[in-house]
Amino acid sequence: MSLDVSPELIADAEHGEIDDDRFLAAVERSLPYAWSVMSRVAGELKMSLSAGRAFADDATPPTEEERGQLLRALASTSIRAAMERRFGVRFAFQNCHRVAAFPASGMEREYRDFCSSRAQVLNQTPELRHC
Repeated sequence: MSLDVSPELIADAEHGEIDDDRFLAAVERSLPYAWSVMSRVAGELKMSLSAGRAFADDATPPTEEERGQLLRALASTSIRAAMERRFGVRFAFQNCHRVAAFPASGMEREYRDFCSSRAQVLNQTPELRHC
């Protein structure tokens, strides 16, 4: 299970849409490592933009549980989209742990380059082969 949601949130979702604030509160509570990485990367982007570049975090998660949190957060379209709306960025992901943030609009070439097959191949290392 990806998220620990309250019975109240489930009941509300059964009766209609829920807002991002309530959904993201469940994400933050359930996936604290992923939340901390993604919020930090989004914050670092603001400083990187002054140098005209995106920001990518290369830190390997300390445990498999934390790696799993990143995988769940970034593989879930709804979680990723809600976090992108919250932080005003576009996230990209490589190698089971490399999270990058790009402006929500702009830097299209840099985003495409990061998401390219070439970039994925160039970022492989033997220790990441089975991540």
